[in-house]
Amino acid sequence: MLDVLGLEPDDERVYRALLGRPNCTATLLSDLLEVPRVHIDRALCHLVGWGLVISSADERFTAAPPAMALGALITQRRDGLRVAEQALVTFAEEHRAAMTGSSISDLIEVVTGVDAIRHRFLQVQQAARRQVRSFITAPFVAVPPDENSAEPMAIGRGVHFRAVLDRAVLAEPGIVSDAIKSLRNGVELRVADQLPMKLVLADADLGLVPLAVTPAGEPGAVLLHRSGLLDALDALFETVWRAAHPLELSGFGREADATVEVGAEGPTDLDRRILALLLAGLTDPTAATQLGVSPRTLHRRLRRLMDIAGVRTRMQLGGHAVRHGWVEQH
Repeated sequence: MLDVLGLEPDDERVYRALLGRPNCTATLLSDLLEVPRVHIDRALCHLVGWGLVISSADERFTAAPPAMALGALITQRRDGLRVAEQALVTFAEEHRAAMTGSSISDLIEVVTGVDAIRHRFLQVQQAARRQVRSFITAPFVAVPPDENSAEPMAIGRGVHFRAVLDRAVLAEPGIVSDAIKSLRNGVELRVADQLPMKLVLADADLGLVPLAVTPAGEPGAVLLHRSGLLDALDALFETVWRAAHPLELSGFGREADATVEVGAEGPTDLDRRILALLLAGLTDPTAATQLGVSPRTLHRRLRRLMDIAGVRTRMQLGGHAVRHGWVEQH
């Protein structure tokens, strides 16, 4: 639990044991925890040095109050991280300056193999300070969306995520659930009819572009540093983003209830979900599968919505839904 503060497992065990046993000896701790004395002595040395444990003249040890001792240690770690972040900015600027005029081999790194691509994919997101932008297409070779552990960590640092999904991706099993989680976390999602490639960009500094499978059967990718090519991919993303359809899954915070009928006053949460997916371009069978309802239920609810809206076609229904706030649009 306290490893993030630099404590080793033995350090934490000894500290927790001392919390309820003031004036305890190293020998007693060794017997109590069934840990060799040499390990206890080393842990006590660490803890005393950090101010987490107080040692008396007769070699008895007492845990310092956690709120005071651990609070001070946490503050030190925070200050250290701030210094590291400032150093990161400095190092990044020095790296960019050094890369100016570099050879092509310095600006482009070829990455081969699933494990290497996964590692670079996570690293690119970890390196971002302001934003991560990506094109998401199927199939998922290295990192499926639900295994992208770097995304929530980066969001926690304040990094803004924007992603464009290839329309065909929405038919992948579980992708709508993953999209819902991302939307809840503040990720902006849009849908395009067809994307030219997979892509992930960290700020304007790094880009990862997966390539076709190599002759040996392994997937490949290129990691791009700041260059004219990376600038072109930056512009490509923004162009596709502006033309893509916003994915706003209104009401997806609750499970769909296929038994709730449409009220005369407007659509239910399930109806809004149906409209959002169909406006994003999903087919009726795919939307029904993603929502866990039958195609017949989906058609029935659409028919009722058309009756409420007083329209004859789905195109008219889509326009009515946007104008009357049944679905969110940017």
